[in-house]
Amino acid sequence: MFGVFPVEKITSLQNPRVKQLVKLRDRRPRDEAGLFMVEGYREVRRALEKGVALSELYYSPEWFLGENEPALIQQAAAAGARLFELNKEAFAKVAYRERPDGLLALAPQWRRSLEELVLPAEPFLLVVEAIEKPGNLGTILRSADAAGCNAVIVCDPVTDIFNPNVVRASTGVLFSVPCIVSDSQAVHAWLKARGIRTIATTPSATALYSDADLRGPLAVIMGSEQYGLSDFWLHEADLPVRIPMAGQADSLNVAMATIITLFEAVRQRGK
Repeated sequence: MFGVFPVEKITSLQNPRVKQLVKLRDRRPRDEAGLFMVEGYREVRRALEKGVALSELYYSPEWFLGENEPALIQQAAAAGARLFELNKEAFAKVAYRERPDGLLALAPQWRRSLEELVLPAEPFLLVVEAIEKPGNLGTILRSADAAGCNAVIVCDPVTDIFNPNVVRASTGVLFSVPCIVSDSQAVHAWLKARGIRTIATTPSATALYSDADLRGPLAVIMGSEQYGLSDFWLHEADLPVRIPMAGQADSLNVAMATIITLFEAVRQRGK
């Protein structure tokens, strides 16, 4: 199918590559291999658009949903990815999704530092602390991209940014928005040294998020699903703010709260 690009065909569920792909769902094997899985047409396309060096691409025509997959596979192969064609059963074994679309790639993990970030004069950053659920982290990344954040900084992570569900929920935005993993103390010192104000969201605050000035150099700080922000950030942030709650619920899902806060900042910064 792919001319000059060699393709290895895999039909056995006992194939070593199939077994390795299944292992890569877990963090320790991912970290040991220095790789992570990128599953889905949109996710693979976005990885290639951002110049991510995919090492291997696994595909199964029996799962394809459209007609654009062969062109994307050609693009991946031209960029250096080794090609593997799996039958329907083998691909179902390695896929993370319940209904896969027949494309899964391996990409190298990266480690970026705060010092590597190149920021504009008035940066707009999102800092998240100890997010537990991969789906929430992926949605937060997607929201940060939509809001035009210059970077997402993950403090004291509980979930791995290379978790397959993070990649999936972010719809490949993981490749678009600079994402840094660090600890809270280092992040706070870095922000302070650059004159970037910090806005911490917490139900205990008296100021409403919509009343705060969210223009200029800004970092929005969001806490974990279960515990919210740590005492460190509640104490060190420049201004605590809250989202008003009219019903019986005392908090919002962290991804939803992030969207609300970020887009209030977008509204103000667009003035």
